[in-house]
Amino acid sequence: SHVEDYDDTPPKNYTHTSSPVSSPLFAHASANRVRGRDFVEAFILGFEAASRVGNVVYPAHYDVGWHMSGTIGVFGAAAGIGKLIGLTEQQMIWALGLAATQSAGLREMFGSMGKAFHPGRSAQNGYAAALLAHAGFTSGERGIEGARGFASVLAASRDLSKIGTRLGVDFDLRENTYKPFPCGIVNHPTIDGAIQIHDEQRPDPASIVAVRLRVAPLVLDLCNQQNITKGLQGKFSVYHGAAVGLVRGKGGLQEYTDQAVNDPTIKRVRELATATGDASITEDQARIEVELSDGRRLEKFVEQSLGNIHRPLTDKQLEEKFRDQALLVLPAREVESAIQLCWRIDELDDVGELVRATVPAGVVAV
Repeated sequence: SHVEDYDDTPPKNYTHTSSPVSSPLFAHASANRVRGRDFVEAFILGFEAASRVGNVVYPAHYDVGWHMSGTIGVFGAAAGIGKLIGLTEQQMIWALGLAATQSAGLREMFGSMGKAFHPGRSAQNGYAAALLAHAGFTSGERGIEGARGFASVLAASRDLSKIGTRLGVDFDLRENTYKPFPCGIVNHPTIDGAIQIHDEQRPDPASIVAVRLRVAPLVLDLCNQQNITKGLQGKFSVYHGAAVGLVRGKGGLQEYTDQAVNDPTIKRVRELATATGDASITEDQARIEVELSDGRRLEKFVEQSLGNIHRPLTDKQLEEKFRDQALLVLPAREVESAIQLCWRIDELDDVGELVRATVPAGVVAV
């Protein structure tokens, strides 16, 4: 769910929350009969648990180098599974404590397979935490808020009030956003703007002599990778994002392969790109200037990038995103069937029906 860096992102804390929360829930539903309504409730509560813990420690926890999709996701997995299997209050406290003591994930892994390992492991660990607690396996009672608990140990500053403020009234899921491009989300304004220049001006890549980017400082912290050779590295290179947008006019799965990263035309434009961090530019914005060999300068300022909370993907765009990925492994008719099941997941008597609908022929779902 995270390997393509294509998953959703709440803007409050930049945690890819759905990956570690939905994965164990789907795994559980594939082996146990789970009603759609119960599944959705468990997902919402797991998502909220993870996001609220993330709000407590963001940005200090993230800034020092922790990858929150791993460190925070484990709480959502434990809470979601815990809800689904009916943990008591005491058992849920144990489950969250066991989740806290397994919290891990380093930003140093960005650009490698290790990054996607984090939400996968947090999903597994959170699931295990709930099962252990259900069986009576205990933990410390204050795994999150204790003097030597998660928040105190893994964040230099924290605000524990963010866990309970308007709990059950405000839901972070309502502010969740969905990615149009499979890469680091702070790259999206640059890619969006580069695509707009491509579509409106059609510059010949051979005529480009310079690409100048002004971006939020966080972009250079997260996505400053240069001299890259692998598709995974491209996901964390704002220069590569600008290059694929200008050269191909898109930023889909095929723009983040090893082949795309080493494409001579993309590589040339990427190496002409420079980026400057500008504190006056938000993380949803980017300013792009393309200089051509005839002296012309093409400029674009992206005020709100595609996919953010103010400019969200439509239902149709979400369906297209699903098709682009699912058609790689499923026949078109089965893809359409899966889409319809997704839209009415809360009405299903057995969520396993959706799980089975996504299994390619010849593969046994366990």
